[in-house]
Amino acid sequence: MESTLSPVETLPEGGQNVVDTQPEPQKTSPGIRFWLAFWAIAFTNLAASFDATTLSVALPEISLHWIIAADLGGSTTEAFWAGTSYLLASTILMLIWVTLSDAFGRRPIMFIALLVFAVGAIVCAVSHEWPTMLAGRTIQGLGGGGLIALTTVLVTDLAPLRDRGRFYALVSVVWALGSATGPITGGTLAQSGSWRYIFWINLPIIAVGAIGIGLFLRLAHHRRTLSEKLRLFDYPGSFLFIASITAFLIPITWGGVQYAWSSWHTLVPLVFGAVGLIGSVLYEALIARSAVVTKRPLLIPPEVLPNWTVGILYAGSTFHGLVLYSLVYYMPEYFQSVKGYIPVIAGVAALPQTVTVVPCAILAVWVGWLLTCFGVGLLILLKSNTSVGEWIFLEAVSGLGIGLLFPSIALAVQSSVPQREVSMAATLVLFFRSMGQAIGVAIGGAILDNQLQNHLSAAALRGAADQSQGQSLNAVTLVEMLKQLPANSSEAFNVRRALVESFQVIWVVMCGFAGLNLILNIFIKEFDMNQSHETEQGFMHQAHENNHSVETDHN
Repeated sequence: MESTLSPVETLPEGGQNVVDTQPEPQKTSPGIRFWLAFWAIAFTNLAASFDATTLSVALPEISLHWIIAADLGGSTTEAFWAGTSYLLASTILMLIWVTLSDAFGRRPIMFIALLVFAVGAIVCAVSHEWPTMLAGRTIQGLGGGGLIALTTVLVTDLAPLRDRGRFYALVSVVWALGSATGPITGGTLAQSGSWRYIFWINLPIIAVGAIGIGLFLRLAHHRRTLSEKLRLFDYPGSFLFIASITAFLIPITWGGVQYAWSSWHTLVPLVFGAVGLIGSVLYEALIARSAVVTKRPLLIPPEVLPNWTVGILYAGSTFHGLVLYSLVYYMPEYFQSVKGYIPVIAGVAALPQTVTVVPCAILAVWVGWLLTCFGVGLLILLKSNTSVGEWIFLEAVSGLGIGLLFPSIALAVQSSVPQREVSMAATLVLFFRSMGQAIGVAIGGAILDNQLQNHLSAAALRGAADQSQGQSLNAVTLVEMLKQLPANSSEAFNVRRALVESFQVIWVVMCGFAGLNLILNIFIKEFDMNQSHETEQGFMHQAHENNHSVETDHN
């Protein structure tokens, strides 16, 4: 493996400082400290992935039995926000975390993200009121978004492009471990009434990662004064972007759940958010023309979108997140509502889709979309009487396709932009995926609720509607109703059939999204993985930590 040292400033004949970005001829073994630093970084993703997926299974049980009835008194709608507030918060500040790390250094900003995540976990664990829980989940999301974004960027600092696939695959192993154990652990703790441990369990993971980063991660970082660092931040662009993306994502999240899609509560912020995002793009484009002269910083440099290939890949990342989280959120609901599995078994049932994320590094993007389209389409075959062997196979195909897309989209984008902008381009892949996740949850929920309401108008389910005693019928209330009905009764059969057919519409829509991206990816150009490694914050090997032009990032 080639040296992963950062660029070294030299003084050419003209007397102007430049950065030598050509890979050095010698081979440098990463060494034990390099690997300890890398695994410490990767280990922090265990907490982020665990926390992001735990409540997808635990939440129905928590909201119906423990939080609502025993502890926090939240409604079903409020319980929904416990999961989505994390997702929204993690998405909104991703780009800001990376911009701050460009100015102040990856290491200190990583510590801040770890601290924010830990504080959020503690707030959730000790909460006795629902607003406190929501505040804690939001704080956790802010920190979790930083952990995910900074991990991706740190890999671009540590390894040249042709080697990053291996490192991303290793991070995927950690992520898959958290994603696989999160729903199982969440379901187990929810059943036992020990839901607070869902949040306490994050603290030792964060502590181990922080200690490892503190001991082993040493990065080159150019010497700058505080005023110089502050000038590297795009304040107007960041404010406009944060306000716009917040206004855009919140109504997408509560549409059809807290407010109707036709309500002004949904439409007004959605329109303002969309207009604001367009304005944010125009602002960055206009400022970019003068930034060359004035040296003004940009939140999103125009170089991160150099051609249509990158645009298609960003769109693909959005749809990747959309399909991914529609399955993460609604497959457990299928197993709990249609199959009647308890939460912990529903978590185990989701494993075929999570463990297949790992073996993915070198296959092309279109192969991932082909398998995703085919695999999600196969989910239409899921019925109330589907056997264990059948649903394991049906899940595994879509899980493999989705897993293949994680590194392939990221590496394709990184190879298609100027290497000096690769950190922001890599973060944009994460951002668009996270935005797609929020949209996917909203679309899946809207489809499920609308389909169930259509079924309730049928004569076969009028009896079930009468038994609801005026409650708003959704997947959660229907699950509770099924528990009260005789297993072999016609009412139970009709409820299960309504749920199956409603979930099938979700799978059909997601299959269509995957198929659309499969077609779009025909137009992607080939990309070169053998590119020079350019970074200002590369790993400092022991023999080079005294380099005169850069300072080791100890802050």
